[in-house]
Amino acid sequence: MVLIVRFLFTLFKSRFRSKIGLLDESVLRFTVLPHDCDLNFHLNAGRFISFMDVGRIELIGRMRFLGTLLRRRWRPVMGGAVVRFRRSILPFERFDVRSRVIGWDEKWIYVEHIVEKDGTFCAIGHVRTVIRTNEGANVPPADLLALFELDIVSPPLPEFVARWRDAEDAR
Repeated sequence: MVLIVRFLFTLFKSRFRSKIGLLDESVLRFTVLPHDCDLNFHLNAGRFISFMDVGRIELIGRMRFLGTLLRRRWRPVMGGAVVRFRRSILPFERFDVRSRVIGWDEKWIYVEHIVEKDGTFCAIGHVRTVIRTNEGANVPPADLLALFELDIVSPPLPEFVARWRDAEDAR
């Protein structure tokens, strides 16, 4: 299956999976197909990030935010990512993408994606994303939480993520 088919299938399926809370984890399982591989015949680094994208959409869908965002013509936009790779995933091997919101600040929502194969750590990605209106304005996380009537404060960002944020903001 090409990635768009996986994306659309996950988008559809998320509506029927159980609702999760803002800080809960979502897990998706995929299989590496030959077109997901690079010249070394393992999962391409770019595909890792694409699978993480699908994981974020599933996360938004299971939180039951997606319908409201689509109706308002708002969309999640990735503003940066840091990915560390540790193990290869070979063709036809199955792997899981574990996704969860780890915190937010005045502008960004930070999401962690862990990729595992048979319980073995393969990669981790930290992504910052913003919700953007159709007019191009950013929706602050506080406004998004208020829209969904969530009264919750952000957990402290992990030290690595806070340092990454500060480095990005200093640019």
